[in-house]
Amino acid sequence: MHDRNCLGTTRKVVVNRRAAYLATMTDFSPTIEETLAELVESFDLLGDWEGRIGYVIDLGKDLAPLPERDRIEANKVPGCAAQVWLSQRQADGRLVFFADSDSALSKGNIALLLQLYSGRTPDQILAFDARAALDRLGLPQALTPQRANGLNNMVGRIRAAALAATASG
Repeated sequence: MHDRNCLGTTRKVVVNRRAAYLATMTDFSPTIEETLAELVESFDLLGDWEGRIGYVIDLGKDLAPLPERDRIEANKVPGCAAQVWLSQRQADGRLVFFADSDSALSKGNIALLLQLYSGRTPDQILAFDARAALDRLGLPQALTPQRANGLNNMVGRIRAAALAATASG
């Protein structure tokens, strides 16, 4: 996938490739706010909602496959319009998330969230205002109420994982 930045140059956009979110983040990795700014820029360049929803669906296409062992009932996100599985592992004090869905749009939504959250510390996750970020993207307004509720539930599961990680150590 390619997009054009504000200078008119084209750049290849690679999201949620296996190496991108499994690699240990360094001090040179973009902050969660910088990642959000890049998403906002991409959304703004796309203009209309048809293009933006297509972009979200494309994010899902680049999502790494979810291991079969993680496709269990306990990892399902309740309240979603489709089946969504979300699991996580902790590595070096950071949470790495894995996800999948049987719906292209839900898969894109969770891929967008993984781009923001995966590889972050629990404190970074909890300090980030997801509602404001999603509103900045305009995503909840572009979704049906049921899909917007599912998106909120996905964020809730990510935040719950971060809370559990802070409680355990």
